Amino acid sequence: MNRKELIEAILNDKGLNHLTKKDADHFVSTMLDVIKKSVKKGEDVSLIGFGTFTKARRAARTGVNPATGEKIKIKAKTLPKFRPGKAWKEMM
Repeated sequence: MNRKELIEAILNDKGLNHLTKKDADHFVSTMLDVIKKSVKKGEDVSLIGFGTFTKARRAARTGVNPATGEKIKIKAKTLPKFRPGKAWKEMM
């Protein structure tokens, strides 16, 4: 499912059929922006029944270039992380 299909699914929900496509798109954009900004600040975003978005630090490490076999240094970095909620795991 892509963004366009997600918006269509929201619009097809019986309880949300009063929304316009523009409203649904704005809702999706705003929700994603709030999640990204919160996680960037180091705040966890927990959506009960869905999952938790967090900020994770990956340590520096040594890797291997598969083409040459040469060892390379990989810098440390910060990445977003998602843990699915219990209800979602059980559903799968």
